[in-house]
Amino acid sequence: MAVENGEWIMRGLSWDDPLCIRSWEALIDWIDEVGFLPLFKNEAAGFSVEEHTADCAWWTGDAERDPWEWRQAIARSGRVAYGKFFAKKAGFISKAWFPQFANWRRDGYDFDSLWDDERATMRQKRIMDQFAGRPELFSYEIKSLAGFGKGGEKNFEGTVTDLQMRGYLVIRDFRRRINKRGEVYGWPIAVYTMPETLWGYDHIAAAYALEPAASKARIYEQVRRCFPAAAPAAVERVLEARI
Repeated sequence: MAVENGEWIMRGLSWDDPLCIRSWEALIDWIDEVGFLPLFKNEAAGFSVEEHTADCAWWTGDAERDPWEWRQAIARSGRVAYGKFFAKKAGFISKAWFPQFANWRRDGYDFDSLWDDERATMRQKRIMDQFAGRPELFSYEIKSLAGFGKGGEKNFEGTVTDLQMRGYLVIRDFRRRINKRGEVYGWPIAVYTMPETLWGYDHIAAAYALEPAASKARIYEQVRRCFPAAAPAAVERVLEARI
């Protein structure tokens, strides 16, 4: 995605291109094949949803054709994880590959251990504490419950992004609010959950026996295998894990 003369320009394929992905179900199948994928075009050639979908379909609001709309259906499906996983930008990770990301990005720590070793911030803890006994929360619920906002903690969005980058939170759905009369209103809002809630602790911790560096190496090798045109330095920047 680029901005030219004040317009968003998508770098994708034509709808009739035989290589074009034309449905969110087909996109999930491809994510399962390659393992993980950023949403938008980036420095690593070919390594994005944008480059493999129809450029004319983006931002149309058509749930059947628009990849921007697909991200909601994919998150809701629970078949792959959606969140800000790639240099703090959005993308997808398959169920099979998420344990490798969790092991690498968490550096072998569950969140409680991260906090005990003083490697988590108070802002991060305030957010993660809200999921004790709660399977999922709207973003605005987390913000309120964790004490962010006017007169409270700052940098809510940045802190939630950091927790996604580390593999502690994922976006489970996008839903509209419901008023007192039971009517939906407003734009769809992100709903967050812990990946352990989505797929179970045993699955998320399945790679913990490996050194985090070994999981990182497997992830980089998968990108090289599936996207050989992507320059190594570009892949490094896209997979950037520092927070």
